[in-house]
Amino acid sequence: MKRNIQEKYIDIIGLPMDLGADRRGVDMGPSALRIAGIEQKLKAIGYQVSDKGDILIESKETQKITNPNLKYLDEIVRASEILAEKTENSLENEHFPFCIGGDHSIALGSIAGISSYCRKKNLTLGVIWIDAHSDMNTEETTPSGNIHGMPMAASLGLGNSQLVNLMGFSPKIRPENCALIAIRSIDKLEKKNIRSVNVPVYTMTDIDRRGAYNVIDEVLYALKDRVDHIHVSFDIDSVDPTVAMGVGTLVQGGLTYRETHIIMETIAERGGMGSMDIAEINPILDHKNESAEFASEIAASIMGKRIL
Repeated sequence: MKRNIQEKYIDIIGLPMDLGADRRGVDMGPSALRIAGIEQKLKAIGYQVSDKGDILIESKETQKITNPNLKYLDEIVRASEILAEKTENSLENEHFPFCIGGDHSIALGSIAGISSYCRKKNLTLGVIWIDAHSDMNTEETTPSGNIHGMPMAASLGLGNSQLVNLMGFSPKIRPENCALIAIRSIDKLEKKNIRSVNVPVYTMTDIDRRGAYNVIDEVLYALKDRVDHIHVSFDIDSVDPTVAMGVGTLVQGGLTYRETHIIMETIAERGGMGSMDIAEINPILDHKNESAEFASEIAASIMGKRIL
């Protein structure tokens, strides 16, 4: 892996998206992270940080749902294309794009832009997806029609053509260059999509049995000689609700405080990470912005902050 985060300037790119989910409030996630001092925490460990502001999103009240299995598709595609261009431009400037959401549909745009950059530079992209959910649904398998449950599938080339073909090509990533970690909630038909592409999945059962360090160590070892650029997509609901309750899709039995940090610290130590998402913080459902505070600590941890 060639990329080294220690050489990076960081661009914070906000996408206050709430169209991919049913629960309102997740659009305030970028603001919550800024209030929690994410920029200051990254500067404190030596990075130069530029906050690029937020991409404007049309509200739900101004739109109609034309397909109940792909809610708000057109606006999500429009915003994702803008985010893709911004992330690609950030990498072209040799910066580190740090995308903050918003619901997890933001990964459609971030992964598309990063993949486009890697494609042009003849680099191989790897994705570490840390989430309670696999987000491997398609129009045919979704029980809700919420697009935040589809970005991983779309990035792998499964699903609606508008989602799949962002930036004009597909797939964005190969399944053998991915790892889904902390998974514990998968829809019945979604399991068939996972099996169809054979993407590696590490459930919370795997973490319980083997330990968080052993799991991330295995993932990074597998990617070491296979990819040039690692993108980490972190959904706050991967963490147990006792640690971070400000999410719209709480699932009991998630990562502990220290398990989350050891995963992030190990990724940072091994190198190769060149971009990141943080998604699904919902301040309305939180207590005193504690989830955003935790996520900003995680951001510092994965970017190299250490105890000693």
